[in-house]
This record gives sequence, C-alpha cells and structure tokens, in this order.
Amino acid sequence: MKQRTLSLRGRAEERWGWLFVSPWIAGFLAFTFGPMLASMYFSVTRFDGRNFPEFIGLRNFTGLLADPKVWNSLRVTFTFAFVSLPLSLVAGFLLAYLLNQKIPAMKFWRTLFYLPSMLSGVVVAMLWRGLFDDRYGLINWLLSLAGIDGPQWLLDPKYTLYCFVFLSLWGVGGGMIIYLAGLQGIQTTFYEAAELDGCNRFQQLWHITLPHMTPIIFFNLVMGIIGTFQYFAEPMILTKGGPAESTMFYNLYLYNNAFKYQSMGYASALAWVLFFIVMSLTMLVFRSSSLWVFYEGEVKK
Repeated sequence: MKQRTLSLRGRAEERWGWLFVSPWIAGFLAFTFGPMLASMYFSVTRFDGRNFPEFIGLRNFTGLLADPKVWNSLRVTFTFAFVSLPLSLVAGFLLAYLLNQKIPAMKFWRTLFYLPSMLSGVVVAMLWRGLFDDRYGLINWLLSLAGIDGPQWLLDPKYTLYCFVFLSLWGVGGGMIIYLAGLQGIQTTFYEAAELDGCNRFQQLWHITLPHMTPIIFFNLVMGIIGTFQYFAEPMILTKGGPAESTMFYNLYLYNNAFKYQSMGYASALAWVLFFIVMSLTMLVFRSSSLWVFYEGEVKK
C-alpha cells in the first residue's frame, strides 16, 4: 500500500513537472525547432517568400561554392572572430582580475564596467557612429589635439573592420562578471599556501588562478564563438556591409539574401552552412577541452 502511494505521488509530481515545463516546450517547438525544419526544407527550394517553393535539390548549396560574396563574407567574419574573440576573452579576464582586488569604491567600478554590456546592439552602434564620425567625432577630435589627422573610420576599407573589433570590446563587462564569479570561487587557502612557499603574484596567477579559471574560459570561449559568428546589428546600422564590402559579415549577407533580394531558399542554405561552421568549431573546442580545462576535484586515472 505504501509503495502504491509513493508511486501515485511520483506520477503526480511527474505530471506537474511536465505542466510547468510545457510553456518552454511549446515555445521551443514553435519558435526554434519548427523554423529549423522549415529552413531545412526551404534550403533545397527556390523560394522568394511569396510564391510556392520550387524544389531544386542541392543547387543552393552548390551555388554557395561559386559565389564570391560568400567567400568574402566568410573571410570578413573569420578575421573579425580571430581578432575580436581573443581580445574580448583577455580583456574580460584582466578586468575581472583587477576588480577582484581590494580597491576603493569596488561596487561602483564593477557596475561601471558591466553597464555597457546591458545596452542593445542598435544603441551601441548609434553611440559609436557619433564617436567614429570623421568630422565631428570624439575620437578624431582627441587625435587632433595631438596633431594627428584622423582617418574616415567608417568610410575607409582599411579601418572599418577594425572599428568593429574595437567596438566589440565595449561589451566585455558581460564576460567580466562571469570571470569575477569564478575568481571569487577559488579557495583562499591555495594562495596562502603559495605565499608560504614564496610564490609571487605572477606565479600565483599562472599556477593557481588560471588553472582554476579554465572552465570559465572554456564557457566564455564557446559563447564567444557563437556570438561572433552571429554578429549583425552593429554592421547593419553603421555600414550595411560597406565600404567595398569590407564589413559584409556572413550574417549580414544572409539577411540581404532573405529580405533584400527575396531569395529565402538561398538564405536558408546560407543559414545551414553557418550552423555547421559554428557547430564544427564548438565541437573542436569541446574535443580540445580535455587538454587544457581543469576541474577542481577531478581525479585523473
């Protein structure tokens, strides 16, 4: 009888569990899984968003290989990712390390560096449009005080992509908070023992802090890969891919095909190529994690 009561209670809890999770399941099916299936179907069709899709097989995917704009957008995106991602990871960690020290007005400084990451991409883009303006922008005004004639930041292909790299550092506060939580989770006994052994600050950073922070670095790296390959709002607002397609990010080219050129089938194929690129890079990072990620309490056999 007691066992039957426990079984009934377990079933009731299971039903309540499914009830509470059902809004998320419904949202996932309607807004994530469903659109993914639709995109998979459209990727093998010629579809302009108005007329009925026409099945064309893998022609969209083979067309990608012969499209020079695809390769240019991949070059721009990979260049941006390989420059901005390491800088963001290092800058976020250094900020967190500094703000983990005992300095005056600690809460104020943490809030100050975190707040920019709360702004949307559109707001950030509009703010930096004013800063990068070649005639009235703050950056060129500061350069003029030193006798330097500032360039046309958003109009010269030599500088535009690196403007976005610099702009991407504006939001390092989000990663900084995660690093800060990890730093405060390291037991102080490790540092006390290291000081007794005569280790200086750099040795403590290299042999204690960094090994304990590798899970946090791993998480920020994976999220950074996903984020940089989905970079869209800032170039859309500031340059729309120009000048001379020097900032034609992959996501921006995908958007143009879908909503500007009305080529939904081709855009869907582009989206799936992006999905497999991001998935491959993420899997590569996961496979390499056993070589450099340290988990406290982990026992190597």
